[in-house]
Amino acid sequence: MRSLVIDIGNTGSKYGVFENETLLAHGSFGNQAPVPQELENQVFDHALVASVAAGDTKHLQAGLSVSGQFLELSAQTALPVSNLYKTPETLGADRKAGAVGAHYFFQGRNCLVIDAGTCITYDFLDSQGQYHGGGISPGLQMKYKALHTFTGRLPLVQHICPEFSLIGQTTQESIISGVLAGTVAEVNGIIENYSQKAPDLVVIVCGGDAAFFESNLKGRIFVIPELVLIGLQRILAYNV
Repeated sequence: MRSLVIDIGNTGSKYGVFENETLLAHGSFGNQAPVPQELENQVFDHALVASVAAGDTKHLQAGLSVSGQFLELSAQTALPVSNLYKTPETLGADRKAGAVGAHYFFQGRNCLVIDAGTCITYDFLDSQGQYHGGGISPGLQMKYKALHTFTGRLPLVQHICPEFSLIGQTTQESIISGVLAGTVAEVNGIIENYSQKAPDLVVIVCGGDAAFFESNLKGRIFVIPELVLIGLQRILAYNV
């Protein structure tokens, strides 16, 4: 089965082309951009679109050749995990997909998924395959933008590098230290809190800033950059 999944995020869209469970190709494009040309030239058995952004996805469906089902991920879509979230209709598609991806790779384990993108999300799935929820925090670039936007004189910084000085000796260095060191401390602390609640916790990191955290977090973590796309493919396979 050749399938296509599309993840529409806050700042851009990603796609994954699968042959059964194997990820053959993936890429990205703008949320308002046309369907990438490499997808227009293919015929897919099934497709799934998941979005956390405003706006409809009809232009995507019109630009793709799908012989079977074309699904939009919603609160009513069946999942291969149990969803214990109190307001499932408000749960982001990316968070659901990350949990399903963790279940696929680490079935029977307690998992904490950390998706480091526009926001940093924390999602906990227990060893019984039950999704409980987690947390949402500002991402690194969002913190930089907030410091610039909500102050009168702080500059806009966008620097994200695995190595940085803890003691900033200029205003720019101090912003970098405050944002990067502060976020690392936040994430390490949350991992520690979950580890106390869930023995033998598996920590999986994905998202655009995953490489930064891979270099700076304590303990053993698994970095799976395409975890959300893989989770979406598993949701699609579960529904067709």
